Amino acid sequence: MQIIDLSHEIHDQMTVFGETEKPKIIRKNTIEDDGYNLHELNFNSHTGTHVDAPNHMVKNGKHLDDFALDYFMGSGFMLRVGQFKGQEIPLAFLKNYASEIQKADFLILNSGWYKKWESKAYHSSYPVLSEESARWLTQFKLKGIGLDYISIDPVDSQDVPLHHIILGAGMLIIENLNNLDALPENNFMIQCLPLKVNKADGSTSRVVAFV
Repeated sequence: MQIIDLSHEIHDQMTVFGETEKPKIIRKNTIEDDGYNLHELNFNSHTGTHVDAPNHMVKNGKHLDDFALDYFMGSGFMLRVGQFKGQEIPLAFLKNYASEIQKADFLILNSGWYKKWESKAYHSSYPVLSEESARWLTQFKLKGIGLDYISIDPVDSQDVPLHHIILGAGMLIIENLNNLDALPENNFMIQCLPLKVNKADGSTSRVVAFV
């Protein structure tokens, strides 16, 4: 079995959404001065590779800690969508893969945008689902949708309809995935365990795939 890391590294100059504050990693103690190393970590719940809970956008929606642990692991289907750069991913395209989506717990959208991480280009022109496509996906037994860009909605979206459609259906969203070209289309398991935070609206997560 191969384990593939699908997460970005957290550091104090990393890519963040919009005007969100970057992480602060502060050395508090050192072996030289105190006999041990210790750092203080300050970052928000949607930093880097992370999982969105329904409560992130949906009033009275589930928090991450409302889900059973096994909800954060399951079979994956990886779909390449880079051909829709700057466009919506149409329903007609997704329907070609209905049988594969039907069998999966997580749909992983590979746009190739993870290769633009820590560049200005990462924040614009990535493919996004059409609202029609998003609604169609909610009919499946999917636990969640993962993607390798900054937000399931366009970065300048004000009403974030795709968040509301997917999270409103009780599904998870995994944003800022990495290294998706290392995945096969099928025959892998994905695990996106969040931190065990009370009433979490989202959580930075170490997302991995098992092939």
